Amino acid sequence: MIIGGAMIGSAVAWWLARDPAFDGRILVVERDPSFEFASTSHSNSCIRMQFGTEINVAISRFGLEFIRNFRDFAGEDAPGIHLDDFGYLYLARDEPTAQRLRTAQALQARMGAGTKLLSPGQLHAAFPFMRFDDVILGSHNPGEEGCFDGGTMFSEFRRRARKMGVEEVRAEATGFETSGGRITHVTLSDGSRIACGQVVNAAGPRAAHVAAMAGIAIPVEPRKRYTFIFEAEDKLPRRLPLTVDPCGIHYRTDGALYMAGCPPETDGPCDPDDFEMDHAIWEDRVWPALAERIPAFERIRLRNHWVGHYAYNALDQNALLGLHPDCDNLLFANGFSGHGLQQAPAVGRGIAEHVIHGGWKSLDLSPLSVARVVSGAPLTEAAVI
Repeated sequence: MIIGGAMIGSAVAWWLARDPAFDGRILVVERDPSFEFASTSHSNSCIRMQFGTEINVAISRFGLEFIRNFRDFAGEDAPGIHLDDFGYLYLARDEPTAQRLRTAQALQARMGAGTKLLSPGQLHAAFPFMRFDDVILGSHNPGEEGCFDGGTMFSEFRRRARKMGVEEVRAEATGFETSGGRITHVTLSDGSRIACGQVVNAAGPRAAHVAAMAGIAIPVEPRKRYTFIFEAEDKLPRRLPLTVDPCGIHYRTDGALYMAGCPPETDGPCDPDDFEMDHAIWEDRVWPALAERIPAFERIRLRNHWVGHYAYNALDQNALLGLHPDCDNLLFANGFSGHGLQQAPAVGRGIAEHVIHGGWKSLDLSPLSVARVVSGAPLTEAAVI
């Protein structure tokens, strides 16, 4: 049973169903199959190599391979997954941040990524429409990073999984029955009581609630993230990379328009049903920051906006994966903190392999083990947006 049918849950179901070594049945339990308020539906759907830990870079390397060669994995009749590879641009205005970029770039290069460090002069030459007076170093990776068609990937996971026999039910998991440290049955909001061999927690921002039904505490909480789509009166002469600005916002090309995003002024947990927008943040914080960095953005028009939720891991903002020491058959795939779509191919494959083989096979995901919550040993990742 997979609790949560959005991108992560669907990836797990698809990888499981396509593996000839799996001879069981798969049930995906999803409280809202319209996914109107799911993190997947509100995602900016980007992928990047610019992480500071080896495991996250390795996950991204596979994610890039998966996107570029989707038909090789899904079948010749599958659509291609488009990647708009405008790249990410990290900016540093102090030496500690610059040193983190240097260290991360060395790691990324060692693992085959094409990230380049740019001096202020190189930044001005590459992006003459931007101001860099307060910047001492930039980090950019054109060609391997950008926005991909996550919607098509998600729909193909679901469509192909159903074709291979995966069942879906619209309901909410309301309780676990356990025996000998294992979950034996799951009760659902529709009154069902279903026996299960293994359970996958893929409940996104509601992951802690699912874990609590097994008596397990995990530090995953919903946190708001704002997205703004805007039109510029004066078009920029080239695509705008996803720029991670030291002021705390990020912005990028979005087709013929542009996109910006940021957390609330006070970033903390929210109710999973709270999608109220802070309308003042656009005028007071985002637009002034955009115009300060890019003078052409002094004349822009807001076209759309929405609120999404990160499934935020308050321990270290990295995914929590695999078995918890307190339950022998509850697998976690939670706490992605905004990286869920780009990490879904590797994590879906890994969780499926764990279900079938009892451990990681293709890629060792053990650095992201949920057991580090128990040990209190965070895996620090500085490159979190």
